[in-house]
Amino acid sequence: MITPYYASPDGEVTLYLGDCRELLPELGLQADLVIADPPYAETALEWDRWPDGWVQVAAQHAPAMWCFGSQGMFFAHLPEFTADWKLSQDVVGHTEDGDPIRGDVNVVWEKANGTGFATDRFKRVHEHVLHWYRGPWGDVRHDTPRVDYVGPDKHARARTDRGKHLGSIGAQRYEDDGTRLIRSVIKAKSVRGQRRNETEKPLPIIDPLIRYGTQPGGVVVDLFTGSGAVLETARQAGRRSIGFELRESQCEAAARRLDQLTLPAA
Repeated sequence: MITPYYASPDGEVTLYLGDCRELLPELGLQADLVIADPPYAETALEWDRWPDGWVQVAAQHAPAMWCFGSQGMFFAHLPEFTADWKLSQDVVGHTEDGDPIRGDVNVVWEKANGTGFATDRFKRVHEHVLHWYRGPWGDVRHDTPRVDYVGPDKHARARTDRGKHLGSIGAQRYEDDGTRLIRSVIKAKSVRGQRRNETEKPLPIIDPLIRYGTQPGGVVVDLFTGSGAVLETARQAGRRSIGFELRESQCEAAARRLDQLTLPAA
């Protein structure tokens, strides 16, 4: 038995100190979704080193994965991803006429203020979050969160054919329920002030990823836990979560964070 570094009293959150590439196979667990925020390997910092083989290990333990990264990171390691995963831009279905429908699930996180020290390029204020999956698309959970809508009333308005560029879908009647699908570009301020990790992600960018890929009570695995943001967000959303972190200082910070967590009223 591998002893967790931290476990919540109700057993809904578990954190292990160690390398996910070693511990995941030992635990033999199967999750509904992996969320990964790996080192991008784009700096000379000691912790910013790409962990070889983690992408393949993740594929053995979940049917879907959200992965944060820069465009350069994904290009540099694309063969590792495509060896075991399919990017969610593949054909995910067909129209009545047999035309392919390509699903682009991937998300762009727009920060309120980014970084950039070079004057010969655009200021970088975004990061990519790509969705990867295995097996048939129909077997993978994909339930896009909806957000409240404020704007012109579109109740009971008929929609015409969408056009051949999306496949011939046919006219449909639309009933406005006051919500809209969350957009693929999600604005969320970077974590400042009490930041616990060098690359800590804000909860508002993590929450829709979890809700998209798991149902309440589902299991989320966080391969690079860092500050514990994914574990906290999953707990708040009513999902079980299991994290892995190499640095004990980060495990301690995450454990303190989780102990202080106040859950929403049922």
